[in-house]
Amino acid sequence: MKLLTLNFLTCAIKTCKTNPASFPLHPRDAELEIVEADVNLAFLKNILPRLMWNELRGICSELGLPELPPTAPTPADLVEPSSTSASALDTTDTTPATATEQVEEEPSQTAKDLHRILLETCIQEGKLVCGACEHEYAVKEGVANFLLPGHLV
Repeated sequence: MKLLTLNFLTCAIKTCKTNPASFPLHPRDAELEIVEADVNLAFLKNILPRLMWNELRGICSELGLPELPPTAPTPADLVEPSSTSASALDTTDTTPATATEQVEEEPSQTAKDLHRILLETCIQEGKLVCGACEHEYAVKEGVANFLLPGHLV
């Protein structure tokens, strides 16, 4: 399970729905795996406003991952500043440019680090624990089991 997914999960027990301590679920005894993937800058820019940054920082510290900055980066922080101006000023090309052409943006180190944490770092085995009721959800082979026993539904 990617850490991005963990940033959106909450406890499934009905009594925890209104308790703010039920989010985020806290990883315990987690076995992490890095799954290499290409950086998708457009995805990172679009998901950035939806991230619960303080909670993500907490999850990273619980897992022993590198510390994230206190404030979330802006979409502009995810792009190298010189990458857009260099190719836009190139006038040696004899073919006319169309308005639909996209300038290739180069991801910044911030974007690469965020991509590594959100999309490449996966929890393969372990538990996710609710901060309110202490219920443990098992994670096996990267899949969390959110099925509840009858008395907790």
